[in-house]
Amino acid sequence: MELRVLQYFLAVTREQSISGAAQSLHLSQPTLSRQLKDLEEELGKELMIRGNRRITLTEEGMILRKRAEEIMELVKKAEDEISLSDDIIAGDITVGTGETDGVRFLAKAVKELQRRYPLIHLHIVSGDKAAIIEQLDRGLIDFGLVFGDIETSKYECIQVPYKDTWGVIMRQDSPLAKKETITAEDLIDKPLIISRQAFYNHELREFFSCGQDKLNIVATYNLLFNGSLMVDEGIGYAISFDKIINVSGNSHLCFRPLEPKTESNMSILWKKYQVFTKAVEKFLQKLQEILDITN
Repeated sequence: MELRVLQYFLAVTREQSISGAAQSLHLSQPTLSRQLKDLEEELGKELMIRGNRRITLTEEGMILRKRAEEIMELVKKAEDEISLSDDIIAGDITVGTGETDGVRFLAKAVKELQRRYPLIHLHIVSGDKAAIIEQLDRGLIDFGLVFGDIETSKYECIQVPYKDTWGVIMRQDSPLAKKETITAEDLIDKPLIISRQAFYNHELREFFSCGQDKLNIVATYNLLFNGSLMVDEGIGYAISFDKIINVSGNSHLCFRPLEPKTESNMSILWKKYQVFTKAVEKFLQKLQEILDITN
């Protein structure tokens, strides 16, 4: 399977037609059709269903599109890293993270780094812990900013000097909004909106000692902004971290911390034996410098 043919295949998925892809690639339509047919024969699977006006990917075609996009992203990453001059410290730093105030720690490090190396750029990829670990293992990101335990046999990590506080986002006209803090008992019979991986967090499991199956979970979210919209529409109460959703000013929402106070530590991790670019090395050094000053 050649990279060139994968590029052809991705062009067809973008244009949703062979004729449109052939035009963008500056190829004749018969040539492109032959290349795609050869690819299907090589894999032994039909990748697309050819309609009168547009193509539709088969299940195997959708799998190949996902993998081909990852392959091409890795190829570009490798080309960019290798092509940089030895005398220039520049390049991309990619960090996968959930929604957390701890992103400020990353931003502070990059801001200080860019004063000396303005060609260094930070890219934040949002996702939950499972998605971040998967991308880290595949080499699509350099670091992950995650909560909870770290598998130290596979990853190196440093703890971030930030803690996120758990609490509840609710409408200001909700009965619980009159309270300054929220206990587990307050939430037992309430409609709850939680993140998909909330109960992978041991602090939250301990807070709800009754167990997840005893709670009235009516909805889940991946991004808290979507969860806050569900709260605003009156679906329920969202269990979340503080400082992510703006509840000041004219907001209809408010945040109340859990009682007893429940916090989560976070860590930056990377694969063991990872070979870093100079830009990524400088970033890691800067993170350590800030930690040393903080401690």
